[in-house]
Amino acid sequence: MAEWWSIEVFSGDKLPASQWRYAYEDALTEAAVTHGALYWDWCDSRYGVVFEVCFATDEQWAAFRQLPTVRGALDAVPDPVSGLLIYRGRGGAAGSRRPRKPKPAPSAAALELDEPVEERRIRLRRATRTALIEETVRVLESDPGGSPAKDPAQPEPTHRGAGLPAA
Repeated sequence: MAEWWSIEVFSGDKLPASQWRYAYEDALTEAAVTHGALYWDWCDSRYGVVFEVCFATDEQWAAFRQLPTVRGALDAVPDPVSGLLIYRGRGGAAGSRRPRKPKPAPSAAALELDEPVEERRIRLRRATRTALIEETVRVLESDPGGSPAKDPAQPEPTHRGAGLPAA
């Protein structure tokens, strides 16, 4: 199976990594292609450059790494102490070769919900509603301080919905 390899070079105090890339880009690309590279790519970033190369076998990668041109380019990085990383896989934030497994839901989503509360509705039959209205009217009429003054010009209601004006 083909494997990606990355050579990541960081900028130094006196020489930026982009200058190193311009000096060795053609030689590294040519060496990679002539030794079996399937794909290659150069990536610039704020902190340096990345040369990504894909070989069909690990032996091809090992042969590429042992070339004098590659060894000379790697010895000439701007920061020889901590300015060079070589690793399997694509560089920077390229991501994984395999998709990630789904993560568990956040803990807030895992809270148990309250049991549904059954709404209680009281349905009054027509006779019950009428009886309640009549009882309310009787209470209001029996309370002399709480009932409105009756207008003698208004006729008394004759239908069952007492308290409502007659039509």
